[in-house]
Amino acid sequence: MLNRIKDKISTLTSELSYRVSLGKHQKNLPAITSEDKLIVDTLKKTGVYVTSLQELALSSTAKMLATANSCVDTMVNPRDIHAGYKLPQIYTVTDLPEFFNWGIETRLQNIIENYIGLPIAFHGVHVRKDFPNEKQLETLLWHKDSEDRRMIKVIMYLNDVTEKHGPFEYIPLPANALEKVKNYQVDYQLWRCNFLGINDEKMRRIIPKSAWKSCPGQAGTVIFADVRNILHHGTIRTEERSTLFFTYTANAPKRPELCKQYHDDTFPKISPQHSLYHTVL
Repeated sequence: MLNRIKDKISTLTSELSYRVSLGKHQKNLPAITSEDKLIVDTLKKTGVYVTSLQELALSSTAKMLATANSCVDTMVNPRDIHAGYKLPQIYTVTDLPEFFNWGIETRLQNIIENYIGLPIAFHGVHVRKDFPNEKQLETLLWHKDSEDRRMIKVIMYLNDVTEKHGPFEYIPLPANALEKVKNYQVDYQLWRCNFLGINDEKMRRIIPKSAWKSCPGQAGTVIFADVRNILHHGTIRTEERSTLFFTYTANAPKRPELCKQYHDDTFPKISPQHSLYHTVL
């Protein structure tokens, strides 16, 4: 009992400190254009903003994209196959300057800092190839990430993504009391399964499919998503899909141990010291 009380006090203290930090940093947020404010405002309203590399017009895009496509070409068959489910190929490419330089572009970081509300940390980049799957498992299940109170993943399609390729799908942030109640019901179901995720059938019982938002798009589509606060997943696919994931949190994330996967050895690396590096330059 005493430990529970201590844990609750520690949690409340941490949340209070977080709120105070948000207020203090408000006056220090970087200036952004009206176009970028629209991105931030939409993220605060729905949790997602869809744009494109062309619209972002970042100076390092051409080099980054060429390297990304070369990386994808080196990715071969799935590492493991379950009955009806193939594991994705995921490589950590944070050490490659083409990806790192894109991830720290000033315009991009200013948008994300204005959304998160605090100084931000750029944790790294994954290049990912997802394969056709018949079963809804792992990240194909509805879930929320848990690295921080607010976080942004910038998801980039490297090939045209139609419904056949399994586009990113999400449920917008609740806009009224009823939607909040339904989100709490889903959160309870996630808690019951130890936050491993729930399938479409269970989701439909709480939130109708008409409320789900799919994000198909051409190669170069860019999705800003607060994957901590929106319910989201990848969808079952019959065609391969290749993507990049750039990950950002506050500079002191709530759960830093979960952020290591974007730059440590959790996944294979394509780096200057890796033999694959010479095939992508």
